[in-house]
Amino acid sequence: MLTIGVGYTLYLGTESTMQSAIYTIGQLAREAGVGVETIRYYQRRRLLAVPIKRVQGFRYYGAEMLERLRFIRRAQALGLALEDIRQLLGLDRKRACATTRALAAQRLVAVEAKLKDLTGLRDALSAIVQECDHEGGSSCPLLTRLAIDR
Repeated sequence: MLTIGVGYTLYLGTESTMQSAIYTIGQLAREAGVGVETIRYYQRRRLLAVPIKRVQGFRYYGAEMLERLRFIRRAQALGLALEDIRQLLGLDRKRACATTRALAAQRLVAVEAKLKDLTGLRDALSAIVQECDHEGGSSCPLLTRLAIDR
């Protein structure tokens, strides 16, 4: 435990002390596994609040900010855009199911389309590799295909 100003104590340690934790931006970034510039970017995009500067000239972030930052990162891992995440952050968890379901369904359609495109790309590349393996060296199949205007 470290006192950092009148009425502010920095708790260093375990998850059990996280509720009372106060972080500098660097500590917050480290705890969340992101860079300081990422936090600043999220602040500019209004996904994270900018706390007021304290007497010492530092801004301090609470545990709720760490949880919000982790929420943003998990949502991004699902492929959600920052605008979608902003919408999710503003929802009431008890009444948000229809909205979140629609967002997840929309994202699922996009993922399935991307999978279809990637499967086609995989098949095309596989065919080119097989052609390269069977060609006697007369002409490169990939360069030949790229040169053909279809």
